[in-house]
This record gives sequence, structure tokens and C-alpha cells, in this order.
Amino acid sequence: MHPGSPTPVQDRLRAAQPCLWTNPGRQAEVPPRLSVGTGSVGVEDMQAAVARFGRFAGLLAELFPELQASGGVIESPLLPTPALGQALGMDADAGALWVKCDHLLPVAGSVKARGGIHEVLEFAEKLALQHGLVAPGGDYRQLATPTARTLLGRYQVAVGSTGNLGLSIGVAASALGFRAAVHMSADAKEWKKERLRQRGVEVVEHTGDYEQAVAAGRAQAASDPFCHFVDDERSLSLLQGYSAAAPALQRQLAQAGITVDATHPLFVYLPCGVGGAPAGIGFGLRQVLGPQVHCFFAEPVQSPCFLAQMLAGPHDHPSVYDWGLTNQTEADGLAVPRASLLAASLMHPLLSGVFTVQDATLFQHLAWAHDTEGLRIEPSAAAGFSGPGMLTGTPEGRAWLRAQGLEAHLPRATHLAWTTGGLFVPEAEYHPFLQRGRAQPQAASA
Repeated sequence: MHPGSPTPVQDRLRAAQPCLWTNPGRQAEVPPRLSVGTGSVGVEDMQAAVARFGRFAGLLAELFPELQASGGVIESPLLPTPALGQALGMDADAGALWVKCDHLLPVAGSVKARGGIHEVLEFAEKLALQHGLVAPGGDYRQLATPTARTLLGRYQVAVGSTGNLGLSIGVAASALGFRAAVHMSADAKEWKKERLRQRGVEVVEHTGDYEQAVAAGRAQAASDPFCHFVDDERSLSLLQGYSAAAPALQRQLAQAGITVDATHPLFVYLPCGVGGAPAGIGFGLRQVLGPQVHCFFAEPVQSPCFLAQMLAGPHDHPSVYDWGLTNQTEADGLAVPRASLLAASLMHPLLSGVFTVQDATLFQHLAWAHDTEGLRIEPSAAAGFSGPGMLTGTPEGRAWLRAQGLEAHLPRATHLAWTTGGLFVPEAEYHPFLQRGRAQPQAASA
């Protein structure tokens, strides 16, 4: 499976030590259509997702009071975080740190609000048009009527999840009137299960890991013609929904006066579980910002499934268990043993690299984010904060920057850490996270 002598990255991966891998297959120019699985995606798919969110905005504002002020738009702020940059050891010559705060996304409280809600909306739209509940170009608020809800109530929307995708699917599906079921893996947090139950969502608990929960949900849905299964490993609709973040970020960057060009590179650090969310976002960013945006995925040292997949041959689908790793991490949303092949195939020409991070560092950075900038995130959402140090403070990172001709442009660079969840973490859960992070020795961030 790994011919020849192991590389330093492979050695560190197997030893569960933080490492940085850079992608030799990245292409500067993105082809008009990219192959994914048996299909393909292009910029028009991202635009279709943006348009679908627009069509549903009025209905979403009606269903979710927290969206009334935004007119049904689900979006998160982009914030400068200079104090956190200093805590992370970034100096002025390394560029500026910003945070894309998807931990504040309304309705679902995580990055999964984009992809998960998009797929539920796409399924609802298909049924609504098929049954004449709305006319093309009509008012989608009609889907809040008793007639529409009765029809949608005949159908179930199901998903397998470690937590955040389940929250987004369950909350959106139940709000529209669907029956909803979430298959949860053993590492899912109890508070996430309880939040779903309070919304009338059926929670199906599994003793196995994420992969087993998805497989069980997929098998159950296959036997029910009235069940739509949201497949985190195989769904193009999820990818489309996540990609809708890119045009919104492009506007936010312009509003903040941030230039992205050949002498002002943008480095984006995205926490990665199975890969769907960061791949969708990465795809969208490459579509709207071109070769000057460099996307890096961040994974726990015990669950680096995407890195394992990127190191594998084109016909292999390795598990982290194959590397002698445990898939045990406090970053529950990232505890995935095997990457999405759909996401991996999409990222082969687009991704700049992958790095891994220890759990101790996640907690330390969670505490720093709180104490310097008032950001309240869950551990998995802290994974991206190691990115600037990996890129500018390691021999591998500096060598890659030199090879890309980017080292001279670092003082004008923007480093963007994407926080992915945390809004709904109960205080009883969050306070121990904070205490654990503050108790970490300085060496934890190495």
C-alpha cells in the first residue's frame, strides 16, 4: 500500500505527530468542470446553490425567528483577530489573521448549516414542484401552509452524523414538516442528541464509529421509498451547499478592504472530518478567487482520514486504522476513519495541503480564541488555528512557500481560519473545554 521508503510525512502520520503535507498535484488553473465520482461540478453548480438559498429566504425567515433580521440569509461574520494572531506567535512579517466565524451560523450553529440545509431545501423544492405546491418562480412561503406540511410529512429525511450535520439536517427537515432521523455514532455528544430530540427528531444511536452510523442509515433508507438519505460521503448537493459560502466570503473580503491577488495571497485553514464541508468550500473559493487562494485542511493526529486518502493510490480507500491510529479525538466532528472519495477526487487538483494537530493544541487554541477575541467555539473548530504556524514556522511550510514564490509576499498575506461549530455548546460542556485549554503547557501548541 505504501511502496518504497516511508516519507517523513508518513512517519509522522503513523506516529500520530503533527505534520504538514503539501499537494504536488495542485493545479493553478481550475478546469470549467471537475470530475467527482460519476459526475462533474462547475461554477454553475455553486451559483445554483446560491440561487436556491435565495428562493427559500422568505420561507426560512418565517420558519426561523433568528433569520428575520437577515431576511432569511444564513451567513456568518468575517473578523480580524490580531490578538489571537499574536497569541499564536504570528509576527507582522507573517501576514494578518482573520476568522470566518461559521461557529456563529444561525439555525444549526455550525458550518453544516450550509450544506445540510441546502440538501433539505433541494429535496423539498423537488417535491413541491412535482406536486404543484409552488410554481416555478413562485412564493416558497407556500411551503409553510398546512397542505404543504401534510405532503412533506409523508417523507423522511435521514442522515448519519457525529453531530453537527445531524443538527443541521434534523432542525431544517423538522421545521419544514418532514419526519427526520439522525443516525449518531458513539462519539456524538449527548447534548447534540438531546437538542435533536427536543425538535422532534428521531435519534438512532449506534455503538460504532461515524462510518458505521452512516452505513446503517444508508441501508435503512434504501428500503424505504419515502426516505431521502443525506449521504455525507457521496452527496453532490451537500458540496454545492457548502460552496455557496465562497461568493459571500468574496463580498466580505472586498468590504473589509482585503485584496487577494498574486502579491496578496490568501491562506484558508479548514477543519476536516469526512471532507465534504471543506471540499465544498475549497471548491467554491477556487472558483471565485482563482489560484491566489490556498486551502489547507486541518485534521486531528488520530483521525487524519483525508491526508491518508491523499497519500493513497487512485484505487485505494484507506482507513486511519490501517495506519495504526485510533480515530479517538475530542474533536467529535472530525472523528472519521475514512475520507469521502467524492471530496478527495474533487480536491486533488484544488487543495494546497493538509496538516494534523494534537487534541491538546485544539483545547489550548480554543482557550486563546476565547481569551483574546471572545470567540466561543468547540474543540474541532480550533483545528485551523495551527495553520499559520505550520506554514510559516516549519521547514516544510517555508520550503513550500519558497517553491510557490510566496515567501516574499507573506507580509501582505491574509491567513483565514474557518471556525466550524460552537454556537449551541451548553455552558456546562464549554467551561471544561476552556479550563482544559488554559491548563495546557505552552509546548502543546508546537
